[in-house]
Amino acid sequence: LSAGVCCCCAALRPRYKRLVDNIFPEDPKDGLVKADMEKLTFYAVSAPEKLDRIGAYLAERLTRDVVRHRYGYVLIAMEALDQLLMACHSQSIKPFVESFLHMVAKLLESGEPKLQVLGTNSFVKFANIEEDTPSYHRRYDFFVSRFSAMCHSCDPDPEIQNEIRIAGIRGIQGVVRKTVNDELRATIWEPQHMDKIVPSLLFNMQKIEDIDSRIGPPSSPTAGVKEENPSVLAENCFRELLGRATYGNMNNAVRPVFAHLDHHRLWDPNEFAVSCFKIIMYSIQAQYSHHVIQEILGHLDVRKRDSPRVRAGIIQVLLEAVAIAAKGSIGPTVLEVFNTLLKHLRISVDFELSDRHSSAESVTLSTSSKENDERIVQNAIIQTIGFFGSNLPDYQRSEIMMFIMSKVPVLGTTSQSLDPSNLGDLGTRRIQIMLLRSLLMVTSGYKATTISNALPPPFLDPLLSPSLMEDSELRQLVLEILHNLIDRHDNRAKLRGIRIIPDVSDLKIKRDKISRQDVSFMKKHGQQLYRHIYLGCKEEDNVQKNFELLFTSLALTTIELANEEVVIDLIRLAIALQDIAIINEDNLPMFNRCGVMALVAAYLNFLSQMIAVPAFCQHVSKVIETRSVEAAYFLPETIFKEKCDLPTSLEKDEKDLFFLTNKIAESLGGSGYNVERLSVPYVPQVTDEDRLSRRKSIVDTVSLQVDILSGTNTEDKVDNTEEITFEALKKAIENNGLEEQEKEKRRLVIEKFQKAPFEEIAAQCETKANLLHDRLAQILELTIRPPPSPSGTMTITAGHAHYHSVPVYEMKFPDLCVY
Repeated sequence: LSAGVCCCCAALRPRYKRLVDNIFPEDPKDGLVKADMEKLTFYAVSAPEKLDRIGAYLAERLTRDVVRHRYGYVLIAMEALDQLLMACHSQSIKPFVESFLHMVAKLLESGEPKLQVLGTNSFVKFANIEEDTPSYHRRYDFFVSRFSAMCHSCDPDPEIQNEIRIAGIRGIQGVVRKTVNDELRATIWEPQHMDKIVPSLLFNMQKIEDIDSRIGPPSSPTAGVKEENPSVLAENCFRELLGRATYGNMNNAVRPVFAHLDHHRLWDPNEFAVSCFKIIMYSIQAQYSHHVIQEILGHLDVRKRDSPRVRAGIIQVLLEAVAIAAKGSIGPTVLEVFNTLLKHLRISVDFELSDRHSSAESVTLSTSSKENDERIVQNAIIQTIGFFGSNLPDYQRSEIMMFIMSKVPVLGTTSQSLDPSNLGDLGTRRIQIMLLRSLLMVTSGYKATTISNALPPPFLDPLLSPSLMEDSELRQLVLEILHNLIDRHDNRAKLRGIRIIPDVSDLKIKRDKISRQDVSFMKKHGQQLYRHIYLGCKEEDNVQKNFELLFTSLALTTIELANEEVVIDLIRLAIALQDIAIINEDNLPMFNRCGVMALVAAYLNFLSQMIAVPAFCQHVSKVIETRSVEAAYFLPETIFKEKCDLPTSLEKDEKDLFFLTNKIAESLGGSGYNVERLSVPYVPQVTDEDRLSRRKSIVDTVSLQVDILSGTNTEDKVDNTEEITFEALKKAIENNGLEEQEKEKRRLVIEKFQKAPFEEIAAQCETKANLLHDRLAQILELTIRPPPSPSGTMTITAGHAHYHSVPVYEMKFPDLCVY
């Protein structure tokens, strides 16, 4: 007998042992005895209470055969176990499973690769069996550890190494499937298990990434290739694991990814990190996307002191994640993303400036490389902000625009979230430019139904403030942002570049009829737009791009927002810009003066063709023709060339070179335009934000002059300006002080009604009501008595009593106004 006992002893042995012994042939090469295996299976199904004994005896034989290296009998024992597992599904199978798992563990612990693969295959078959009742005591800690270790096999034979790694990945996949289908599946999501499973899968994914992914994207493999390729199998297992993650265990599955990327220094370069998080974002359920984004933001905070390239790599991963999440639901993390990115933008600027200051005495190449790396971080942040914002719905994008604008530091204020006090002027300028660049990307492609939605007052005022700064790049960014918001028909590309357009109809400008809301917007805020264009033309550091953007601003305003009234205002603005160049009160360089003249010529040529008034077009064309012959430097095609001969002076008497108000008024008046306001020169309104700007113009003097000269014609303005004395200026300053006091009183009243308790406000109103009642009683009492010398009569009605022909006294009540 195979058991090595006599026939009498064998007959006395339990039946289940005899049945088990009979399935083993004398020569293991002959394989499992199928007839005896059928008898054993029938016996196990008929007497399920014997299953635990059958399993224990099989485990005993298998352990003995493993120790004796009788691997042929080991294969037969595992085959018998697999068949019994597939045939028996009763509740009594639980003890048998314990014996089975013990046998699998013995195989996995052996150093023989074939036995490890054999044990893994049996475990995978077991994992695919759906048990009727859950197991409350079974744990898979050993299998998680062992399969994870097999995923890191470093066998010197590449084929054996590949085989063991595939077995480890398949084992992990089996553990995941078995535990997820179990009611106690939460155990697999514990951090001690995820810290082993996730890095093991990423390790195998990374191996193929290092070799093949840089050549090109891999093609979808066939089933046979999947079995032979550990990276593909690991990726499938990773996707399956993430797809089964729920709200409570999502973070446990994602955090080991950061640990693996940190440990293997995979943030720079970050190709593998990006591919990992793309897999994560596409594998998890869409409603859990914000969990991943929060984890990336948290890790960015943890690594904020790392090298710039590491931070840039993390930010690039965040960009890829939000690009996917923006298409679905990202929950409450929108403002958190922007707030964290803006915070790291400030940190990057701090690092850049600190490196620059520390190297002020000793300039080194490493310092310059650090500055360049910080610029990479800043550009990555801006790109992420812009891309994320541009993919949000319009209602969220409006909020983000307001949020970013509130972060832009303005010199002279202390209420900004990104406090520029510790950065200095250079740091403040850097943050201003980067935030405006971010805002430019967010506003790209934004199409508001009305301009008031795109430019609400809380957004318009702070946006236009940087346009008064002494920085041409800041002013350019503000104008480009305005273009994004105003241009609702994609006409900006057709207007690119400042030039004399021969035929505007060739541009095929798209426009709609001006809506009532847009007309209302221009009545309320049109002067703000005109004013900032006017002041922007007076800056000394303007370059060609500034003039091009100013021209585009005027043209887009004409296309999107111009009715007859706005057309007149724009012409007044153009004539005022021409006067800037002619009179030159600000001592502008000759290039700027010629640039302004060219800007006015290009715009009036565009405007005249847009409104299609023949006489107006004729006047503009005549001036442009005269300039092309006598003063080509007044045209954009000439002045903005690299080499242009500038005049030494501008003669004010050469009227043929200028656009004349009276000629324009005559031409427009004949076409039904109300040209009365053309006789009133345009003067910009000066507001409080001028005090926040760093312009070198005499803003305060201009504001006083505007207050004194309002409502007069041009000649009277010149005369009155010459009569301004010290006393007049002092009086005007005192009046401004009184206005400030009145504004402060109104602000305090509004603040009181917003913050004071209701009882206090009610008591105060009741006191005033009683006072009003007493005063009215006094009036009625005095009017009833006959006066010694009446000054007139009137009729007073109080309640239901009527008093006729009652004399009226001249009475004064300073605390009561009766109308």
